[in-house]
Amino acid sequence: MKKIVILTSGGDAPGMNAAVRAAVRTALAEGLEVWASHSGYQGLVSETLVPLDSSAMANCIQLGGTILKTDRCQAFFEKTVRQRCAHFLKSKLIDGLIIIGGDGSFRGATLLQEEGGPAIVGIPATIDNDIEGTDYTIGFDTARNTALSAIDRIRDTASSHNRNFMVEVMGRHAGFLALDVGIAGGAEYILIPEYPLTIDKLSRKMLEPSRKKMSSIIVVAEGENPGHTLDLAKKLSDKTGITYKVCILGHIQRGGSPSALDRKLASLMGHTATKMLINGIMNKMVALQHDQLILVDFPDPQQPGRRVPDKTLLDLNDIICK
Repeated sequence: MKKIVILTSGGDAPGMNAAVRAAVRTALAEGLEVWASHSGYQGLVSETLVPLDSSAMANCIQLGGTILKTDRCQAFFEKTVRQRCAHFLKSKLIDGLIIIGGDGSFRGATLLQEEGGPAIVGIPATIDNDIEGTDYTIGFDTARNTALSAIDRIRDTASSHNRNFMVEVMGRHAGFLALDVGIAGGAEYILIPEYPLTIDKLSRKMLEPSRKKMSSIIVVAEGENPGHTLDLAKKLSDKTGITYKVCILGHIQRGGSPSALDRKLASLMGHTATKMLINGIMNKMVALQHDQLILVDFPDPQQPGRRVPDKTLLDLNDIICK
């Protein structure tokens, strides 16, 4: 292992820079030559690599987003394009590739390696925390802290005016973010894709005689249709006569300076990924399981991502918010 390439792919996540920084500095300490593919796989498609040295990593650990830029490169999922990328990497004598991203990024990585690309190790990074095989993904902690801070501010207004709010957070297929911020933010109800709640059932809950609260917050995962909470609020108001204000947090959850946890875990994952490549381990993902960093197979692209496994925490929230 003499030359490696690092790229960040898919949606940006706070902590990506910490992972890049640790991977680069570990590689340089081991005598490797390090290059970057900017904007994810697009750098490979355009056959443009940028050298990385220690000075390039200065003052980036506290930055959100990714200094390497990121993109969802649809062209890379064409076999002929990947073959050109593999040929390009071989011509540049690249021995290893570190991919920082989510399921889609890892699907591309697996295909590239199977079709003649270099050794690859992945680092899971997505604020949805929905990658199978790991308990934690880079960016999740920062995103939930950002969302929780917003909910705390919304609650101040809800309490002051006796208003009811619905707050939409990210989470296309998985409700981990909504679940955590809903519990920590004292939400009356949490709606996640894994365990949908009908308008009729939610209406009955809001109109229960035992419910004495003059204000409320409902946390809603965006699901398949970001922004759908506006329609949900209208339907719930029509059913209950209760007016709901809607706050869609959107992309503010992606940005911001990464939390201490994200910086620490990202740094450890970046270091581990580089050491594994040096030790000849490939086609694996660095994962956190039971507070231990281990290597696991890339998620099966034919299977759905990680989901909230049961209703235990939802039931707990229903009890403590009554």
